Amino acid sequence: MESHRSPAVRRHVPEPRPADLRAGDADRERVAAVLGDALADGRLDHEEYEQRVEALYRARTLGELSGLTADLLPPEAQPLRTDVRPVTAFFGSEKRSGRWVVPTRFSATAICANVTLDLCDALLQSSRVTLQVTVMGGTLTLIVPEGVRIEMPASAFMGGKRNQVPGSPDGPVIEITGVVTLGNIVAKSPKRPRRSWFRR
Repeated sequence: MESHRSPAVRRHVPEPRPADLRAGDADRERVAAVLGDALADGRLDHEEYEQRVEALYRARTLGELSGLTADLLPPEAQPLRTDVRPVTAFFGSEKRSGRWVVPTRFSATAICANVTLDLCDALLQSSRVTLQVTVMGGTLTLIVPEGVRIEMPASAFMGGKRNQVPGSPDGPVIEITGVVTLGNIVAKSPKRPRRSWFRR
């Protein structure tokens, strides 16, 4: 008698929290630089510095690393940022850059304001990120490194959408959804350094 096996059920594995992502050598170097500056200007004494450096090389996750500099710099200047709070600006400007974790679903709001999201040093939590935007009378600028593909199904009412990023068939995807009203979304690559005509 032929037996029928039920199909395998794929269990849903929750994504790790940004703070639980594994840290790399470059992440440790960023934190080590901040600790070195803190020692040099007296914010840390030698004993505190040595304790934190020892913890630095024992750390395995981004959260463990970020805790070593939490009391040394304001949030926007931290060498690692694992908070996934939305970026919001009203009648002003807001920028997120440096080494920060971009979750699978992220949102940004610009109301009569300018918001810049620089992903050149960011860590994408998955290969496909959905960026939900609300832009009214403002501009949202997304700066991405080479190899990232941008998709823009966002709705625009008397607004503009400009994708200046070269397409990449195999790289991660950032899908920009949401609404743009009397504003603009611009996705672009970082500026290349100017060539120096004078060489030493």
